[in-house]
Amino acid sequence: MTLISKIDENDIDKQEIKKQAEILKNGNTVIFPTETVYGLGANALDDTATSKIYAAKGRPSDNPLIVHIYDKKQVDELATDISEKAHIIMDKFWPGPITIILKKKDIVPNITSGGLDTVGIRMPSNPIAKELLKEVNLPIAAPSANISGRPSPTKGKHVYDEMNNRVDGIILGGDCTFGLESTVLDLTNDVPTILRPGSVTKEDLESVIGQVNIDPALEKKEDNIKAKAPGMKYKHYSPNADVYIVSGHIDDVIKKVNELSNNNAKEGLKCAVMCLEQNKNKYKCNTIVLGQNLEEVASNLFNALITADEENYDIVYTEEFSRCGVGRAIMNRLLKSAGYKIIKA
Repeated sequence: MTLISKIDENDIDKQEIKKQAEILKNGNTVIFPTETVYGLGANALDDTATSKIYAAKGRPSDNPLIVHIYDKKQVDELATDISEKAHIIMDKFWPGPITIILKKKDIVPNITSGGLDTVGIRMPSNPIAKELLKEVNLPIAAPSANISGRPSPTKGKHVYDEMNNRVDGIILGGDCTFGLESTVLDLTNDVPTILRPGSVTKEDLESVIGQVNIDPALEKKEDNIKAKAPGMKYKHYSPNADVYIVSGHIDDVIKKVNELSNNNAKEGLKCAVMCLEQNKNKYKCNTIVLGQNLEEVASNLFNALITADEENYDIVYTEEFSRCGVGRAIMNRLLKSAGYKIIKA
């Protein structure tokens, strides 16, 4: 039986927070909202508790987990070799949607780090997450609160529908702000490297710490032998429908999607296209509107993929987006969702 707590982030019920914190202290699992997506949490320092995350998600155990904290001082308990650049990132972007990768201390179990000698740490800014982490007073490992490989949940309803009775507690706290998981930045080498793009962009980071690399594996279909960050290995963000990215000038994309959807209809296949608001009336098939700009697309993307399932689409086409700024994170998630299937318009 899952304990459900509905909490308003603008009027936090401390008693409900205490109930959910007790579940975590007792070595069990709680789903809670963050500013990025909902997270499925357990005590990051307890092997048995952490194993319950993998079981609830059906997640491979070599996929590392991100450890959530409420106070920067906790970083010293979890990691070693903390560089000046790491301190700059923490001071500039925490609390917020960025995870830093550091060399781990022995206190962090291998099951939490996916067998790596590093640990990913982040300090969320969502008020409910902050209150829960402060109350439990433990570092909490928390990947996205979904069945492994499925779209990450950004709405309480989606969490409840998919994860009720798979975990011990769920905090329903409204919609997530950013809609994409945190940026993951590897700080274990001289030049920091983005392992997963997110709302804190390469440009944001370079403005405060200088050169930042992009891991070349992000542009490739092949899985890494060892995933250095969540989302780098295995299929991710996938609805039941087949997803295709349609690449090219927008006029050509619209023409191509209309041609493909017409052929799909003749074969009895139900299809839709994920698109910008300004293009929705140009398509002859069903549309799932992502927003008017890249920030709105990022916020709405996972919800759109879940909508595709709710509408029982067989095929979902999507427009291609700029790889600048947050567009890099959007395209990273779309490529994963589509299994790198791209149609040239």
